[in-house]
Amino acid sequence: MGAAVRIRRRTIGISQEALADQCGVSFQQIQKYENGANRISFSRLVQIARALKCRVVDLMDVLDGPDRETTGDLDLLTRMRTPGALELLAAYEQMPPEARASLVGLLRALTAQAAVTPVKSRRVA
Repeated sequence: MGAAVRIRRRTIGISQEALADQCGVSFQQIQKYENGANRISFSRLVQIARALKCRVVDLMDVLDGPDRETTGDLDLLTRMRTPGALELLAAYEQMPPEARASLVGLLRALTAQAAVTPVKSRRVA
């Protein structure tokens, strides 16, 4: 649930501080929610959903578990936590379709090459 809050918050461009202000908690508390260190009560989840302009269920879908066709959702949430993923997606959305296709082709070529080329360790003198 915390990961869904983080993704939604970052997607709409709201800071942890702004979300905290709207919910009446500290930004550290929002960090704890997002990192899973603290559980989010239902009443707090309602406040967070209002602040993030979404439905409570939008933040709870990950709780349904892998047995309910959410494996793809969980995988997406995991991928979106990769550093730079949201920034990359935002930039990708701004690109014209031809540039998107070229970028995807480049990335496929780079990842295919990385899969067959062993990484050599370098020794720094």
